[in-house]
Amino acid sequence: MTDPILVDHPADGVTRVTLHRPDHMNTLTVDLVTAMQRTLRDIHEDHSCRVVILTGAGRAFCAGLDLKGYGTVPGTEDFGAPQRGMAIQQHIAEVVHLIRQIRQPVIAAINGAAAGGGFAWACASDIRYCADAAKFGTAFIRLGISGCDMGVSWTLPRLIGVSRAWELIYTGRVIDAAEAERLGIVSRSVPADELMDTVLSVAREIAANSPFGVWMTKEVLWANLETPSMRAGIDIENRNQIMTSLTDDSRAAMGGFLSGERPVWQNR
Repeated sequence: MTDPILVDHPADGVTRVTLHRPDHMNTLTVDLVTAMQRTLRDIHEDHSCRVVILTGAGRAFCAGLDLKGYGTVPGTEDFGAPQRGMAIQQHIAEVVHLIRQIRQPVIAAINGAAAGGGFAWACASDIRYCADAAKFGTAFIRLGISGCDMGVSWTLPRLIGVSRAWELIYTGRVIDAAEAERLGIVSRSVPADELMDTVLSVAREIAANSPFGVWMTKEVLWANLETPSMRAGIDIENRNQIMTSLTDDSRAAMGGFLSGERPVWQNR
């Protein structure tokens, strides 16, 4: 069987994760999601990895759940239908948590259709770029179920605002790349043959910064989406600034800034 997740390293410090079921629009199965969870956990422990690019093989990013059958989450074989369904929900949603939890920023390179769980994974990423032929949809509500799934009801309003997000979720309509850029779901829409070069350029810019600084920045950015007040957010920032300023890398960077030399990061 072909590995449903491919991992390569297109640049120093950059790990590319490719959803690899191109003949099935990279739809989600228990094997793909299990491999994705394992891959993200391995990346978190890989201190040579500085940035992650998440993309899809073929003409889709990820078209959501494989409607021909997801498979059974191990250990739930004897469960009832509601219990098996909940196990599948949590199995797929765990990827959303892992994208948030790993220390490296995740850039989604959305090469084609991003629907359902694929749309949710894209929204959970730190940054998004898309090909100009990409399509986006959160069509759960059109299937007679809730439009709130896989964290989209939390991430999408924070990306584009409540009114716009709720309109998309309530209607379940599909939007194109131009509208996704206008709404702010993606940072930019580019021709398909320019997508990976665009994303790699951003990844290299991030990887050029200090490992600890980027790690702590990701933690604060996500934590401050959940803090109850500006004061609480600034308190987190204050502690991080002092902690990171005491590293050898920060001292080297300060000296290099004055002399015009870029430091060689030691992660110390």
